[in-house]
Amino acid sequence: MVKKITDFLAGLPMTIVAGVFLLLDLVPHLMQELGGKPAYRAFLPFDPAWVTVVISGIPLLYLAIWRIYHNPGISKISSALLISIAMFAAIAIGDLFAAGEVAFIMAIGAILEEATTNRAKKGLKNLISLAPAKGRRLKDGTEEIIPAKEIRPGDVLRILPGETIPVDGRILSGETSVDQSIMTGESLPVDKGVGEDVFCGTLNRFGSIDISATKVGEDSSLQRLIRMVQDAENKQAPMQRLADRVASWLVPAALLIAVAAYIGTGNLVTAVTVLVVFCPCALVLATPTAIMAAIGQATRHGVIIKSGEALEKMGRVDTVAFDKTGTLTYGRLAVSDILPFDGSVDETALLSLAASAEARSEHPLGKAIVACAKAAGAPIHPSAAFKMDAGKGIRAEVQGRRMLCGSEKFLKENGVSTDSTALSALERLREEGKASILVACEGRCIGVIALSDVLRPEAKEMVSRLAAMQTRTVLLTGDHEKAARYFAGQVGICDVRAELLPEEKVLSIEKLQRENHRVCMIGDGVNDAPALKTADVSVAMGSDIAIDAADIALMSDDLSKIPYLKRLSNATVATIKASIALSMTINLAAIVLSLLEVLNPTTGALVHNAGSCFVVLIAALLYDRKFE
Repeated sequence: MVKKITDFLAGLPMTIVAGVFLLLDLVPHLMQELGGKPAYRAFLPFDPAWVTVVISGIPLLYLAIWRIYHNPGISKISSALLISIAMFAAIAIGDLFAAGEVAFIMAIGAILEEATTNRAKKGLKNLISLAPAKGRRLKDGTEEIIPAKEIRPGDVLRILPGETIPVDGRILSGETSVDQSIMTGESLPVDKGVGEDVFCGTLNRFGSIDISATKVGEDSSLQRLIRMVQDAENKQAPMQRLADRVASWLVPAALLIAVAAYIGTGNLVTAVTVLVVFCPCALVLATPTAIMAAIGQATRHGVIIKSGEALEKMGRVDTVAFDKTGTLTYGRLAVSDILPFDGSVDETALLSLAASAEARSEHPLGKAIVACAKAAGAPIHPSAAFKMDAGKGIRAEVQGRRMLCGSEKFLKENGVSTDSTALSALERLREEGKASILVACEGRCIGVIALSDVLRPEAKEMVSRLAAMQTRTVLLTGDHEKAARYFAGQVGICDVRAELLPEEKVLSIEKLQRENHRVCMIGDGVNDAPALKTADVSVAMGSDIAIDAADIALMSDDLSKIPYLKRLSNATVATIKASIALSMTINLAAIVLSLLEVLNPTTGALVHNAGSCFVVLIAALLYDRKFE
């Protein structure tokens, strides 16, 4: 009951009422008295500041008492307690305006913080509102609309154009474009076909699709995303905890200085003024506001920061370590080079013959060659007498010609020699870390097709932007040394540590930490989870296990978000430091002016609490700043 009353009094409508009555009491302080009496007595039988004291003071007093009762140790002593003491002291000396002003400005500060926090939580509210309530399940040839919570893994669901996908699933039939902006931040719809994954909460834009549910309820990507954001809001950064502790220390310090001021000057008004100006409101308010504003902005950009601590640590990072496969690259093989060895075939003909021979292959390299041929529009002819030698290559007949596709050893075993041109090409491709498939036709080696992991197009610019922020980059990978150095050279990373097992990645990070580096690890796979846990702060993309292990998640697997995240974190830490410095400066100046009797309780409260509101507004600006 008491909580409901205090919440009502602390709300915006009642705070506005409190402000109106405080303004009525401010007028007599700025104008001459009428007939020797304060102006308000011309139409009010009491001092209007009492209304402000009651409306804004009761919630403040309730908070102070609640913290004394519930908080442990020194945290029982809070800024709310100091303001309550200052408010009662001002009432005791008859300065009702100062008492009302102190309580009112604190109420305004609380409303500003709540407004900023609510605005920062807008991304979370959007996520929650997007959680679908129903789904269309196909059962025994009929459609039935059921609550989303009743959908089970393996259920077949039909998603019509314009509908929100109710669970994570895999497309069984149909093609469409899906708006994944709420999950990944991508501005354009993503084309989807059979076998591809779709995510809960995303919007089916065009075609009708049937999907098989893979993750439902609390296991869905949307619900996991919501939980990560909620967890972030419940965790405090070290700076925020420090601010809370400092606030606890300042309260007894304020009381001691106020007592000393009274003993030294014999002026009770000076002692009360010290109490009024000493409150660490800005110190307490600015840090959580900055953290929440930054987390809110990051959520809008498809970056989920799980805690204020992670955000703060990212702002201090000077070294970023990357995994290669699936992080700097897409983690899938694609044809990178098509090299004919003589004039008998050109690139298209060589790709066509190789794809025709590999058409029945289940090997990833063979599938990649076939996919490349289809994408390039190269003809794929029927093949016969297909046979695969595991770990070596395949043989087949294409248009009556005997084809071999495989390694140099495989061709040699089948009586096909390789000349110096072929050997030179193979050596160069190995230096670049690429896999090579030699192609032979009728006993003669006619060319080579090389395959490589695909580098993310934004990777090079991302490394360059980090370097511009004096942030070192390191590649930690289990790949072969040559492949690792080739890809590192492509993006501009100089420090390469290759052929690492998961535990060796951990040791590499620990070594960097012993060298006094603050390390951020970025990875995507299960093998990266130990390194993600070891780093000072970690960023995950890709697998569920990596995301669970990391402090920050990139929902779009877009590496260009890393420099954005670094800038946002740097700005947040800088804002917190500036806010704390400003609040302490205002406190110190106000205390000196109070001891010099330049400020009284009324003017002291105005100066100090206006400063508190100012630093809160500075922190709130983080939400709309541009960091791209």
